Amino acid sequence: MDLNLSGNHALVCGGSQGIGRAAALELAQLGANVTLLARSREALQAVVDTLPKTHSAQAHACIVADANDHAGWRDAIQALVRAQPVQILINNSGGPPGGAAHAAKVEDYVATFRQHLGASQIALQVVLPGMRAAGFGRVVNVISTSVKEPIENLGVSNTVRAAVAGWAKTCSRELAPFGITVNNVLPGFTQTQRLTGLIAAKAKASGKAEDVIAQEMLAAVPAGRFADAGEVAAVIAFLCTPAAAYVSGVSIAVDGGRTHALS
Repeated sequence: MDLNLSGNHALVCGGSQGIGRAAALELAQLGANVTLLARSREALQAVVDTLPKTHSAQAHACIVADANDHAGWRDAIQALVRAQPVQILINNSGGPPGGAAHAAKVEDYVATFRQHLGASQIALQVVLPGMRAAGFGRVVNVISTSVKEPIENLGVSNTVRAAVAGWAKTCSRELAPFGITVNNVLPGFTQTQRLTGLIAAKAKASGKAEDVIAQEMLAAVPAGRFADAGEVAAVIAFLCTPAAAYVSGVSIAVDGGRTHALS
């Protein structure tokens, strides 16, 4: 099985923490040169300093940009690819606050759409020429199991995540002739700051203790535990390898069996 990513350059968005950070580690272990992107240079550099180098040619780095600032986002990625084309793109961004879909403001939907689908579209357009020139490209979008089964009280997130999944499926068919795959990884309940925040919000809204909320969530997971970010990252990394060349346009749940949907 060919899992070697040596000579490939990976751009990992949201790489300063959680699943993004774990994905950067996995990709580096497989030999990729990794560039992390997020809003805090200090946090990014701390991660860069921990990334392994499996061979002397690896040179990991970071760039700073905000997915909500599309002009700055595009400029930062364009500057990166001018110096070193990107063959692997990991689109990953934090989710919006919870709440009922019908109660959300239109502005909430628009802002979240810009942060997730808008920023992903810009990143893809900027890195695409390099992927086509190489005849090799991997795009992995980290979204949510809500694209298969909407999650209660995450109305805005459910809606926009589904839009990203539709965009990815469409792009996968358009880009397959160029050796470029586009896939989605759907994390379930994963031990990240996002999960901690969701548990706290549910506890506040319900008046229950946070540990009670956590146990209620775990009751829906056949595996009986929350995922480690590294378990999600391992699936992301596999989809980026040569071994996964014939996997494209799929949404893979990494959720301990929680999602009921067949596909």
